[in-house]
Amino acid sequence: MWRRPQGPWTRHFKRVLSLTLDDWSDSDIDSMIEVGGNSYANSIYEAFLPKDHPKPKPDSPMEYRTKFIRAKYETQDFLKPSLRISSKAGLESTNSLNSVDNSFSSTSRKHAPEDTREFVGQLNITVVKGSGLAVRDMLTSDPYVVLSLGEQKAQTTVKASDLNPVWNEVLNLSVPRNYGPLKLEVYDHDTFSADDIMGEAEIDLKPMITAAMAFGDPSRHADMQIGRWFMTRDNCLLSDSIVNISSGKVKQEVYLKLQNVESGEMELELEWARLD
Repeated sequence: MWRRPQGPWTRHFKRVLSLTLDDWSDSDIDSMIEVGGNSYANSIYEAFLPKDHPKPKPDSPMEYRTKFIRAKYETQDFLKPSLRISSKAGLESTNSLNSVDNSFSSTSRKHAPEDTREFVGQLNITVVKGSGLAVRDMLTSDPYVVLSLGEQKAQTTVKASDLNPVWNEVLNLSVPRNYGPLKLEVYDHDTFSADDIMGEAEIDLKPMITAAMAFGDPSRHADMQIGRWFMTRDNCLLSDSIVNISSGKVKQEVYLKLQNVESGEMELELEWARLD
């Protein structure tokens, strides 16, 4: 059992089962926190979780929960084999993931041209299609999509009178060093009045960018799964979103349920491009 000294991130102590991971120092725990929390860590440690190996639920037997925890962290069964480490490495995997951004940051500050220091890569986003979009003009709508990342925005063309539009348009956005979620908004184009909102969604970029940086040059790897953004009650995913290396590129298919609207789904494909 370990106990974390009081801090602003917690209000009480929790007990954990020892998994022969040695003692955790304050710096080890801080590193784990800096990794980004459970969702961020799970996108790596559960990237290869089989469908026939479900996560424990609150009412699952302690024996099953213990077995799952050991498989996840001690033997790292759901992690890519080449990233697995022995438990005595003392959180090397966590620290190595955490150090990716740090090493990239320091290298970029020293060697990158002045105009690229603030960016870590580029996203090529294919807006594939929308399905069952909301009606805003009597019987139909004239939808278009706006993507936002920080101060940047990109927009698709307008699809006239179409509630199931197919765009297949590629929009490009640079990824700043301190990036947040990719924001998607769908609007109905109006000629004589303000455009009406037809729903919105947010895309968590951490699973994709973290995996892409950890694996380096994707052209050196065979096709494989390298990460996953999990569907939860708190996000807009219709299903888990898998991060893959495909034909030498890092890609992620995303299926979204639009929020704050009566209906509508969107399909996107993200592609990560490094800044050389």
